Amino acid sequence: MPNIWGKGALPASIASGILMGSILLGGSARAEPPIRSPEDAACRLEARAKVFSAPNPGGLQIEDVGRQIYFACMKRISPASAQPVRRSGRRHRQRHRRH
Repeated sequence: MPNIWGKGALPASIASGILMGSILLGGSARAEPPIRSPEDAACRLEARAKVFSAPNPGGLQIEDVGRQIYFACMKRISPASAQPVRRSGRRHRQRHRRH
């Protein structure tokens, strides 16, 4: 039976393949939760667009800056989307008692 783990390029290519696979799959381990509303989707897009251009005087990590942008957007959009429930303009007739 031939030894596939012997000397040569095969072990190096397997090791590099495993390394690349772990790097690529490592990013999906931190997947985002599912989008719950149109406002959520819009704020995620805004955070992705602004995360690298936003000022960062506190030296925060990129994820924390993105979270700040996202929550500021949700706070700004939420009051506009959370409108009070309006009742219809139709009134119920009052019934009069007959004597």
